[in-house]
Amino acid sequence: MLIAQLTDTHLKPGGRPAYGRVDTAGLLTAAVDYVNAFVPEVDAVILSGDLTDTGSAAEYAVLRPLLDRIRAPWYAVPGNHDRADEMRTAFGDVVPYVDAADFAACLIDHHPVRLIGLDSSVAGVPWGMVGAAQLAWLDRVLAAGPDRPTLVFVHHPPFETGIGHMDVQNLKDGAELIAVLRRHPQVLHLACGHVHRAIDTVLDGVAVSIAPNAAHAVTLDLTLGGPSTFTMEPPAIRLFRFTPPRLLVSHLAYPGRFDGPHPFFDATGGLID
Repeated sequence: MLIAQLTDTHLKPGGRPAYGRVDTAGLLTAAVDYVNAFVPEVDAVILSGDLTDTGSAAEYAVLRPLLDRIRAPWYAVPGNHDRADEMRTAFGDVVPYVDAADFAACLIDHHPVRLIGLDSSVAGVPWGMVGAAQLAWLDRVLAAGPDRPTLVFVHHPPFETGIGHMDVQNLKDGAELIAVLRRHPQVLHLACGHVHRAIDTVLDGVAVSIAPNAAHAVTLDLTLGGPSTFTMEPPAIRLFRFTPPRLLVSHLAYPGRFDGPHPFFDATGGLID
């Protein structure tokens, strides 16, 4: 099974550029084209938050037709730039959000790997929190499927990256989330967004990653007190490849046109000099 993770698309009203210069609508279109053309076919697409820039209905109206071009089933959870209520309205016919008053989580149970999306958005603030009610729901859902390999995704990462202006916006109850995941060894991975960079770590035995952005990247500045800036690095997405019974491998993929592919060997099987 192949799962593509798209994150932090930051669509603006009318599809206008984000931050005055980033063509997020055009770059998302390129990422969708790449996913649709990938061989073998991608089986599911995860959108891990900050789909829009302000969470307005006008932004989701621009975003929805772009997402409807995805050939594979797609699922989405909110980030700090989103509004969970607007996402339910815009995507509720596609994404199986759970019937909960306080969070817009989703459970997808019909793929070879179980997919669980968590809502870490907190209205009016950039940092995230899953919350006690959602953690209890997650614990119950995982306990009900102990033999089902599971991938969990959430917007805010539960660890510091060294990029200070982003670390102050991370998941405030990350330790509590990791504690729940540790109790359920069928959880193969926790996939996050938010930081606009490809980052990987292991927390108390739980593998955790942050996906890169298919538009603009947060500047890789690990200096103390570094400014909040972005760079136009090559857009990238994360691809997860699941092989039963429990192997989950991730790749970084770069939408666009590049020189190649070129052979290593000539027609006689010799290495090209």
